[in-house]
Amino acid sequence: QVQLVESGGGLVQAAGSLKLSCAVSGLTTSITIMGWFRQAPGKEREFVAAVSWSGGTTFYADSVKGRFTISRDNAKNTVYLQMNSLEPEDTAVYYCAAKRMWLGYSNPVAYDYWGQGTQVTVSS
Repeated sequence: QVQLVESGGGLVQAAGSLKLSCAVSGLTTSITIMGWFRQAPGKEREFVAAVSWSGGTTFYADSVKGRFTISRDNAKNTVYLQMNSLEPEDTAVYYCAAKRMWLGYSNPVAYDYWGQGTQVTVSS
C-alpha cells in the first residue's frame, strides 16, 4: 500500500505562484509514475503532470506546459508541483496520484493510489 498526502494549496491572485507537495509513504518501491491531476466543480478530473519515480522523466498537459513544473525528491519521498503564472482557469482541487504500471500516465483510471486533494483558488 502507498499513502499520499498533499499540501500547499491556497488562494492566490492571477499571475501568482504556488508550490504543491505530495508526501509519499508505504511501499514506494512499487511506484513507477507519480502524477498530479485536478478537478474543477462540475468537470471531470484532468491530467496536469507526471514524473517517473526513478528516472525523473516528466510529462505535462498542454494547458500547463511552460507554467508548471513537476519534480520529485526520492530521498524525501516527496513530489512537487511548482505552479507559476496561475490563471483563474487553474482553480480546482489538485490531487496527487501514484501508479505501479508504466502505461497510461495521463489516464486517472490507470492510477492505483490517490491523496485527499488540496484546493487551489486563483482570483482574477
